[in-house]
Amino acid sequence: MNRKMGSIEINIPTSTPTKPELHETKFGVKKIWVQIQSVWEICKEDTGREIFALKVGVTVLLVSLLVLFEAPYQVFGSNIIWAILTAILVFEDTVGATFNRGFNRAVGTLVAVILAILVAETALSCGYLAEPIIIGLSMFMIAVITSYMKMWGALVQYEYGFRVTLLTYCLIVVSDYRIGNPIKTVIDRLYTIGIGGMISVLVNVSIFPIWAGDQLHKELVKNFHSVADSLQECVKKYLEDGSEKSKITMASIDAFHDEPAYMRCQSTLDSGSRFEALAKSAKWEPPHGRFMHISYPWFQYVKVGAVLRHCAYEVMALHSIVHAKIQVPYKLRVGLHSEVEETSNQAAELVRNLGRDISCMQWSVKDSHIKRLHNSIKRLQSSICFQYSYMLASSTFESPIPHNPSKSFTNISHIFYHLPYQREMEEETECYQEIKGKQLRRLCSWPPREADVFEEDSEQNIKMRGIESTAMLSLTNFASSLMEFVARVEHLVEAVDELSKMAKFKSALLC
Repeated sequence: MNRKMGSIEINIPTSTPTKPELHETKFGVKKIWVQIQSVWEICKEDTGREIFALKVGVTVLLVSLLVLFEAPYQVFGSNIIWAILTAILVFEDTVGATFNRGFNRAVGTLVAVILAILVAETALSCGYLAEPIIIGLSMFMIAVITSYMKMWGALVQYEYGFRVTLLTYCLIVVSDYRIGNPIKTVIDRLYTIGIGGMISVLVNVSIFPIWAGDQLHKELVKNFHSVADSLQECVKKYLEDGSEKSKITMASIDAFHDEPAYMRCQSTLDSGSRFEALAKSAKWEPPHGRFMHISYPWFQYVKVGAVLRHCAYEVMALHSIVHAKIQVPYKLRVGLHSEVEETSNQAAELVRNLGRDISCMQWSVKDSHIKRLHNSIKRLQSSICFQYSYMLASSTFESPIPHNPSKSFTNISHIFYHLPYQREMEEETECYQEIKGKQLRRLCSWPPREADVFEEDSEQNIKMRGIESTAMLSLTNFASSLMEFVARVEHLVEAVDELSKMAKFKSALLC
């Protein structure tokens, strides 16, 4: 019996990539290109990082030449490696931080040398058997004392010095016990640290120096303008058209974290530790540039920044009110539009003037600026009291679920008959009570039910009235936060005035 063998076709895939592979390759290249662009944008934003990295490279190169060339290596020997270590550990991004680090290393080394020589001589005089015991106990005691002292609040800034003391002491006493030549170890340690520290300081000061005082000065001025801009943007968004406002208020609470105003304000709130670190470094810097006083009041900058952060807290509170889901009708906000806008503009302008004064190192804020701000806040207080009385009376004379809103408003119309915009406010509030009431009833129910179901539910009725009261008080809360911002601006004026006296600012002149 013959059987026919069927042919089998074998397809060998070629090396040409398929369309999905090409797509994945293009997508990967595009992703890498996007990352390169983001890194480039970061580099353009702050050139200080590139300068610092290049200066570290130059420092390490100069110190390593002492090892790479034969002549200096024969003079200093293999101990020159400690100079490279010192240069790397001492070098910081600012001149003041480098001086601080070098001072800690120098003092820590000197203290360790003195202690090591005293303990070594005492151990040698006590005999061969007692020598290791004395050295071991001394290392234990030095480790305990230095580790405990570097955690004290007043000594935290010298933490690196205590660490150097412990390290150097242990190296010297162990070298003395095993090698028997502590004086040579001390001398090698001292001159290598001196070489590394001197090269670090010279490179940091001579090649594009980055002064901590300049950075502190510029960042504080930048925060003043950030708070002023954030305040005006927040008020503008709150007073904008109701159709646009509804899109914002119904968004999630996390939706506004990427707003420029919010991010600028958040950076101001996060600047406290940065200011303290810069002030500690700036006090080690010699007089330079515009800061020629021997004891320049750098820590007063920190105090001014703390007062400014309290102002930023109120701006963040205004942001939370702007993005709240429960809001008053737009026409009720219009009633305070001019007062709120004038107050915010006056406060923002005063904050900007304070920032410009610090930038120019002058004092130009006059009593007239503060007087205008006080007048605007008085008008806002009068308007908000009147508006709040109107809304409070409206909710007092109404029934929990008004079937005839016009009847409740006729009871109080004789109280506010002199309002020119009373009719518009009544019409808006009636519409608000009818439409918004149903929305708020659904908001506090799960699962959602129609509004008629709640007519018989007294407990849900109370919840609904609470939400409505919150909505009516939203405008009052916004105005109150704005007034609190103005009150904190007055403390900011006092802090900047004190800084101008301590730093000896010039009188009001053009920058």
